[in-house]
Amino acid sequence: MRAQGVTLGPALRQLTAQFRANRPQAVITLARGSSDHAATFGRHLIETRLGIVTGSAEPSVRSVYGASPDMTHMVCIAISQSGRSPDLIASAAAARRAGALVVALVNDPASPLAAGADCVLDLGAGSESAVAATKSFICTLTALARLVACWADDDDLGNALDALPTTLASSVQLDFQQGVAVLREAAHLYVIGRGPGLSVAQEAALKLKETCRLHAEAVSAAEILHGPIAIAEPGFPVLAFCQDDDSRPGLARAVDTLLEKGARVLQIGGSPLGATAHLPLPATTASLQPIVAIQAFYWMALQTAIARGIDPDRPAGLQKVTQTT
Repeated sequence: MRAQGVTLGPALRQLTAQFRANRPQAVITLARGSSDHAATFGRHLIETRLGIVTGSAEPSVRSVYGASPDMTHMVCIAISQSGRSPDLIASAAAARRAGALVVALVNDPASPLAAGADCVLDLGAGSESAVAATKSFICTLTALARLVACWADDDDLGNALDALPTTLASSVQLDFQQGVAVLREAAHLYVIGRGPGLSVAQEAALKLKETCRLHAEAVSAAEILHGPIAIAEPGFPVLAFCQDDDSRPGLARAVDTLLEKGARVLQIGGSPLGATAHLPLPATTASLQPIVAIQAFYWMALQTAIARGIDPDRPAGLQKVTQTT
């Protein structure tokens, strides 16, 4: 991660100087799958730390329906591990024609998506040998946080990012057996989070489907009380991603309600909320706690897949590059 910060530094300084000079009216993200979950994290940071309205664009609006909304005075952040998904390439090109400044966050700076962008931020994750993206997801979250830290001139966030590699290294030494015990025999579960933690809840649910063949649904801790709580029953498993910020009271209410219904709640990160089990994480600033949490989760998912007799590196029916149009 330190190397990523050094590598991205010049490009970020030049890009954010342009942002400050031009004052974009909005930021739009373009992404699919894990990259779209990372975009959720980026949108939270951009809106809370920069005060700029940020939304997720639907690639099919351009790639399938041929519409081209006006994007003058906007920034479009296109995120892709491979940079080769046809719908993202087409959507980014359409956004650029519609007036947006297109920034590509890719793990392959020679990819078609990068070639069509105004600015390229190389994730520098190295080759992803498994189908399920993991380290590139962590690098994407980190790159988005660095973009925001540079844009906002936020030294505190920048310093926390510099310390993140050490924090991530210590997170893999944790004991994940509590989580494996909850997930090994599960058939269905909820994964909840809020604020910057919602992005990793979405990512964790996807990875449980991909690597453990486990039906998992990501739900905002706010939304779970608006209907989804109805199917929680005694023994129903829930993963709760928590961080110590203003979302904590809402998360606490959701966890309390789930426990009252008899659910088994495994809390990942944050100060204890009284869940059935709690996986504490190495300390970092609240905005970066989800990055540490998802790395810890990946190790837990690996152990869960093995316990369920599944090869997590060969998800059924999946390919490395999804050819969506």
